[in-house]
Amino acid sequence: MSGKRIGVAVGAPDVAGVFENIARAEEAGVPTVWLTTGGAGLDGLTLFGAAAERFRNVTFGTSIVPTFPRHPIVMAQQVQVLAQLAPGRFRLGIGPSHAPTTRAMFGFAFRNPLGHLKEYLQVLRSLFQTGSVDFDGEYYHAHASIPAPLDVPVMASALRSGSFRACGEGADGAISWVCPASYLENVALPAIREGAGAAGRQAPPLIAHAPVCVHEDRDEIRVAVQQQLSNYPRLPFYQQMFVAAGYPEATEEVWSDGMIDGTVMSGGEDEVAQRLRSLLDAGAGEILVSVVHAGDDREASVARTMAVLGEVSRSLD
Repeated sequence: MSGKRIGVAVGAPDVAGVFENIARAEEAGVPTVWLTTGGAGLDGLTLFGAAAERFRNVTFGTSIVPTFPRHPIVMAQQVQVLAQLAPGRFRLGIGPSHAPTTRAMFGFAFRNPLGHLKEYLQVLRSLFQTGSVDFDGEYYHAHASIPAPLDVPVMASALRSGSFRACGEGADGAISWVCPASYLENVALPAIREGAGAAGRQAPPLIAHAPVCVHEDRDEIRVAVQQQLSNYPRLPFYQQMFVAAGYPEATEEVWSDGMIDGTVMSGGEDEVAQRLRSLLDAGAGEILVSVVHAGDDREASVARTMAVLGEVSRSLD
């Protein structure tokens, strides 16, 4: 499994909490930390700029920065700063986010998000790889140059086969979220390879963003998932993905036991470690973990999961 990696989401309500989570990941031996920018919360790019000097032994990644609120050249302005503060240690993950948030918060028309994403990728990858871009598309116009190309991979969120195929065609990686392992193996990975083949390029890696909970009490795990991940079965794109993955009950807008068992890596230390390694063996290039804490002792629950992530990470070196 050479080249495989484990990463962990380190989001928190405030900067101090994010820094504490990065320090915990670094101490546990997890080599990559990730942040999501969403709603009106803290900006992941700014946070990583502040963290780059303090934390020198980890790689940073965004999963994701929403595209609609920022023109790709504005995104490139911010990424140039990170590329200089953390050379070779930053990866940009972008995505269109979701219609309810985009429309309600920003008032943007959320039409053809995949078309928007493809053009966004073209603009950024041209700028980063060649140092310039001259692009006139249906959704974006971009004419600019930067002092030099950037060593920053540009990855994109993916949920259905079309977006995984688009990542295969024109991204440096595809980032999933709450997709059952069987769906990643049977739908996502073949779609990435198909897109890459059509574009005549090597297939980029799948970064499988998955909930993980080291805990043996199945009832407490299910309560934790219903509380901490309640929103996803309510969102149309995720419902459609779960239905395609063989869970028609997703239309009821709640997590079923089957959806939880197929999506959340849970159980004791050995069981979770095996599920992580199995997904890497199946073709994922990296697993990005969002820790789900269960039971009455939140800190102990998180610590158990972080210890397993560190153990698996060290075994991949």
